[in-house]
Amino acid sequence: MRNWSDYYTARQKVSLATLCEAIAFKNANGETLAVAEISALLLSKFVELATANCRWETVAECPRSIFTRHDLPAMWDFAEGVPTSSSSGGFEQTLQNVLGALSRIGTDWRSGQVQQADARMSPLPRESAAVWFTDPPYYDAIAYADLSDFFFVWLKRALPQHALLMDPFDPENQLVPKRQELTVTTVAKEQEKPKTNDDFEQGVAESFAQGVSVSLESGVGCVVFAHKTTEGWEAFLTGMMTGGWVIVASWPVATEMGHRFNAREVAALATSVHLICRPRPEDAPVGDWGEVLRELPKRVGDWMERLQGEDVRGADLVFACIGPALEIFSRYSKVETAEGREVGLPEYLEKVWEVVGRTALENILGTEEAKARNGIAGALEEDARLTALFLWTFQSTNGTDTTIGESEKEQEGDEDDNDNAGKMPALRGFTLVFDVVRRFAQPLGIELPKWEGRIIETKKGAVRLLSVSERAQQLFGKDGAAAAADWFEPDARESRQMTLFPEFEEKSGPKVRGRFRKIVVDAKGVEFQADREATTLDRVHAAMLLQTGGQANSLRALIKLEQERGPDFLRLANALTALYPKESEEKRLLDAMLLAVPR
Repeated sequence: MRNWSDYYTARQKVSLATLCEAIAFKNANGETLAVAEISALLLSKFVELATANCRWETVAECPRSIFTRHDLPAMWDFAEGVPTSSSSGGFEQTLQNVLGALSRIGTDWRSGQVQQADARMSPLPRESAAVWFTDPPYYDAIAYADLSDFFFVWLKRALPQHALLMDPFDPENQLVPKRQELTVTTVAKEQEKPKTNDDFEQGVAESFAQGVSVSLESGVGCVVFAHKTTEGWEAFLTGMMTGGWVIVASWPVATEMGHRFNAREVAALATSVHLICRPRPEDAPVGDWGEVLRELPKRVGDWMERLQGEDVRGADLVFACIGPALEIFSRYSKVETAEGREVGLPEYLEKVWEVVGRTALENILGTEEAKARNGIAGALEEDARLTALFLWTFQSTNGTDTTIGESEKEQEGDEDDNDNAGKMPALRGFTLVFDVVRRFAQPLGIELPKWEGRIIETKKGAVRLLSVSERAQQLFGKDGAAAAADWFEPDARESRQMTLFPEFEEKSGPKVRGRFRKIVVDAKGVEFQADREATTLDRVHAAMLLQTGGQANSLRALIKLEQERGPDFLRLANALTALYPKESEEKRLLDAMLLAVPR
């Protein structure tokens, strides 16, 4: 497809061209501009359903809009409505939908002014705005200008010479302006240098400096942002603070539909974070790095407690904590250490991520886990902390189940690998952007490579938490959980024992079954421990697999052993059952397994 016309069949192009001519004729023959513009909006909505790239919606039994996400995916086949019918996909149905929306809006409209301009060169006079509100581009997530061309090629035919339907920066450009667009990837022409992170950061700084310039001294700024990668946030916030704003609060506002296409199998944001700011005074003082760090934990902890009380969860809560944390940092002209070294925003954000992670672990598992690093005594092992933090971040604010069944996922294939926060691969199960997981893990001393293939899988910029069923052979060997019953001694006078990680056993010499650890006796009778020892999380997963395999006696024996060992097994199991999505198989298994615990 080299031209926009390639997205349509010949009959679709005839239908759309006829509508364009009708709108243009009315506009040229005395109809009010408002009627022509609303008619053009009708055309735009109809264009979404009248292409050779629409899929069939099986539930509603109608063509589905081409924009199920922020791009134009290839379709092997397409669904098409009859434009002259009153059914879905017809122009009459589109007309009724738009008229319904207009009737709900009402007629009590205030007058306003719309102007197409570069945000870095604001047409507003200095100190004129009481409120400066912006919903800026989301870094590299959406190619706004390129996607706008899909509608623009029809609108300019319906409303020729309209003031808003031409490039004010380049009269030769026949499409939407792109050179001035503040994104990371979009460029005006293929041969031009792609836009970079530095371009974005500089453009944001210049735009926000203009916002400060046009705002009253007592003015308020509000910035909407919902990108879910830390690179996007850091570039955006750096430009924002360089531009001269102090962030005083952040509020997650529910703006996304939980059933939208890109939220079905990943932890997509259910909210847009609204950052509330004020212009930084020109005489702002220099901040002390030690004081900033001392104030940070309480500020983040208080805000997390408040947001959780309002049922904000997961990634939404994480990014909503950035605002209060940045208020501490952004109110200063700069922040310096005791030695006089200036602290940059990236270094501060590392501390913010660490504090958020530790506060979350304290809420989930307890104080020892929040302080744990390199196997501190009294804390659950590293894999349990990683799993708990992963599931905590994965939680959904809107209450919907963000997992998707394996069979359904396999049927959908790679068409669903989109996310409003970045490019995500099509993976089943619990998946987070790699950068988010890394930002939590590193400051907490969690080594992700150590757990690769054991509890996580990293692929195409995403980290997937392995399902419990995928760990069956890893924990029990090729025979799976069914073989576990043979591990328990029939003689009740002897202690019940079992071995996890059978693949690490030595092939020679007799084996002694140690209590959840690998002990091997060689020909000389010398004992030694193999590479891996079962962790608390391994034993919880083993119990879940015994539950799913119907090994009731083995499960009861395992639970008895764990109760003798200490409280960690049940403490972790109860924490995980509160974290797993409510409709997930893992939660069902955990709940069923916990019912077997003696009261």
